[in-house]
Amino acid sequence: MIKAIVLIQANADSIPETAQAIADVECVNEVYSCAGDVDLIAIITVSEHEQLANVIPGKISKIPGVVATDTHIAFRSYSSQDTEAAFSIGADSA
Repeated sequence: MIKAIVLIQANADSIPETAQAIADVECVNEVYSCAGDVDLIAIITVSEHEQLANVIPGKISKIPGVVATDTHIAFRSYSSQDTEAAFSIGADSA
């Protein structure tokens, strides 16, 4: 699976509606409103790179309120859950 993190600038007066419209797009797993340089962050999961073109410029960029997007493709995931799971393998068999 291919995971993309999309940083989205949106019109300030329509952030809740824009976020919900983005969340309703197929392949969008999560949408966060946030403080900082971007207004929204969307996490997208697809099976093929070509699908990103359908989802991001094809759907998300066309949603009213979306001003700009900046897409980042994830290569590898690092999380405390992954680390804990790796170190607990075989721990119950002792």
